[in-house]
Amino acid sequence: MTPREIGRPAKHSLTIRGHRTSVSLETPFWDEFRKIAEAEGKTLNALATEIDAQRGVEAGLASAIRVHVLEHLKARLRAAG
Repeated sequence: MTPREIGRPAKHSLTIRGHRTSVSLETPFWDEFRKIAEAEGKTLNALATEIDAQRGVEAGLASAIRVHVLEHLKARLRAAG
């Protein structure tokens, strides 16, 4: 996927502990985030709430989701490997 195909981050709405929020994520990160939630049998909001609870105060939610996706993919590569 080229940078042009990735495009700019797009805003996506989530509800975390009853509060509406939005995150700006590039399409490949959002798509993989959705796949992870589906594979784990969770809603996007449930997975986002878990990630939010684990992130430090210095990390934004979008960044925490990107790191979660990266770590998930790295674990899958190690397991396949």
